[in-house]
Amino acid sequence: MIRKMGVLGWVSLALVSAGAASAAVRTEIVFATFAEQESDLARVRIMIESIRTFAGRFKDAPVWVYLTEGLLASESEHLGEIESLGAEFSLGQAPEEATWFYLSRKVFASAQAEAEAAGKAAILVWMDVDTVFLQEPGEFLLPKGKSLGYRPVMHRNISPLYEEPLDEFWKRAYGNMSIQESLVFPMITVADGDRIRPYFNAGCLVVRPERGVLRKWAETFPLLYKDPVLKEMCRQDERKRIFIHQVALSGAIMKHLGREEMLELSNRINYPIFFREMFGAKRDFHDIGEAVTIRYESFFDNPPPGWDKTLTGPPDRIAWLKKSWKKLGTGKSWGRSPKCHPSFIFKFRNPPSSGVPYGYRHIERQNHSPRAWWE
Repeated sequence: MIRKMGVLGWVSLALVSAGAASAAVRTEIVFATFAEQESDLARVRIMIESIRTFAGRFKDAPVWVYLTEGLLASESEHLGEIESLGAEFSLGQAPEEATWFYLSRKVFASAQAEAEAAGKAAILVWMDVDTVFLQEPGEFLLPKGKSLGYRPVMHRNISPLYEEPLDEFWKRAYGNMSIQESLVFPMITVADGDRIRPYFNAGCLVVRPERGVLRKWAETFPLLYKDPVLKEMCRQDERKRIFIHQVALSGAIMKHLGREEMLELSNRINYPIFFREMFGAKRDFHDIGEAVTIRYESFFDNPPPGWDKTLTGPPDRIAWLKKSWKKLGTGKSWGRSPKCHPSFIFKFRNPPSSGVPYGYRHIERQNHSPRAWWE
């Protein structure tokens, strides 16, 4: 089985010029995501199935799934299911020094996806794995002159309020990223309506690949994670260790794009169902009637009985969600697809500096006897 592998070493990302994009765009939109652990693969499958079912004119768009090497070589029954939905797998790479910080790997995977999409797609949509589509995402086709579609973070979290003075963490982060006060503007959090400094949700980013926003994110992140003072602050405050990647994202966007290039997507995008139940909020998120894409975090790992009676919206969408998410909460196997072969030949795209466009690796799976469904 041949799988297309788009590996661009993180060092080589800076070598990929935004000006290298071809004038001949082959596809309107590409969806991409990153899976780091086994449980992510089940969510990816649901995401892609929702695209194929509800995304309208984009239902057949390419979907690129970036994985760790461990997942690529794993025995996961989800790999065959995902591939059967038309997705392409790629190996996501990150510098070892960055991986102490939670969620850091997706920063570099997003940059790989953007580099791969340049010249191939007008729009790249980078999403977290818990994204589900319920309608056609027409907003993702950015208007002329817009290079980024974004949503604000759900909670204020580690972000300072807009009117507050910066603490030592943010002062140092802004200094490292060369962020001037003239670049700062107010943003309103989704769950609580807090007025904060720019703090973009890293789980939903719609970009024009040639502008290189996601590659700038990968270039900016080392300015923070290599700083021993910031690392010590992250060691003392776990929240900073978790969310410093979004600090880098916010700095990269403010530094690289003008305000006129940014578009805040409507609240129909990235709608966080059951957010108040999981994390607390000033409002609930139970009405999916207008939602285009939703997020669910870990709610369906162990959902309460009757959760579907709490949601309001189109009955067919709620029924689809109930059927799809039933598998997430059971802890049982989804079964092995007949396409999930015991060995693979992976095709890799090498860094431009290598001089060799592609490489191949054979990975042999062990103990690949099929499992029964619902064991």
